[in-house]
Amino acid sequence: MKISIIGAGMMGSALAFPGRENGNEVCLIGTPLDTDIIKACRSTGRHPKFERNFPSGVKYFQFEEWEEAVSGSDFIICGVSSFGVDWFLNEVLSHSASDLPVLSVTKGLIDLDDGTLISYPEYWANSLAQKSIKRDICAIGGPCTSYELVFHDHTEVAFCGNSMQTLKMMKQALATDYYHVSLTEDVLGLESAVALKNGYALGIALTIGLCERENGEDCGLHYNSQAGAFYQSAREMKKLLRLQNATEDCECMGLGDLYVTVYGGRTRLIGILLGRGLSYDEAVRELNGVTLESLVVAKRVARAIKRRADKGDVDINDFPMLMHIDGLLCGEVDAQLPWDKFTF
Repeated sequence: MKISIIGAGMMGSALAFPGRENGNEVCLIGTPLDTDIIKACRSTGRHPKFERNFPSGVKYFQFEEWEEAVSGSDFIICGVSSFGVDWFLNEVLSHSASDLPVLSVTKGLIDLDDGTLISYPEYWANSLAQKSIKRDICAIGGPCTSYELVFHDHTEVAFCGNSMQTLKMMKQALATDYYHVSLTEDVLGLESAVALKNGYALGIALTIGLCERENGEDCGLHYNSQAGAFYQSAREMKKLLRLQNATEDCECMGLGDLYVTVYGGRTRLIGILLGRGLSYDEAVRELNGVTLESLVVAKRVARAIKRRADKGDVDINDFPMLMHIDGLLCGEVDAQLPWDKFTF
């Protein structure tokens, strides 16, 4: 098979490893923001953020060459961040063959005016339908960090989509003895599960920074507070996923993703900084421009729940962790968690 990955970020690029190691032809295509990354890949055979070389035979293209690179592909992998959702819609989905399947690694949700939360595949499909374009858009969800996938650490994910035949084709191309793939047609459930965990991972990471604020940054890790915040996050995620009609398997994928996000990545870092007492703006400056998609998702979900609460569809008191995170990001509250609201 031939696989074209558009977006040379870490997760999209990481999928070149199982893709190429399975014997497929793999093309890694940068967005206009990835020019330097593609130059580095061409000269060194390695992504600047990875500690291992790409498998031999991966081909690299600048975005200006994307149509040539994609020609003859069996499917495209969308490797853009959530900030590139509209760019990918307008520059790729609207101008490539509609019968060419897409597998997206982009995590997030869109909140509509009535408080409904939809997935990116649904957002793309709805937008394309307005142009009389119908295409098959699938997605990946589950607990996976890019650098550990590159390291061949055992990884459990799920592919979701409306066509099981398409999903099986993608699994055949990418599943390896270390990259384990389940399949589900519950697109909204899986996409919601892996998006909702973002804000909650930040809430759990707050406990690390709060402990350091009180006891000093060399105090070591304390697990009671982390576990307590994890428990509350799991409670709220379960309620939110029931609102999204998610299957139990997708709920569990979300909890796995919550676990891995708490223990690594950018969301953990900003949670710790906010817990130490930095303001949101100070924490962002400390991270020196690192993209924080998780915070966008958290704000969208909180906004949607507030709208649904105003309509009487949900009780906002069922989501004290989510509301606390939203207040913290808006500069309205301190990082100290509302522990009394977590008891029942």
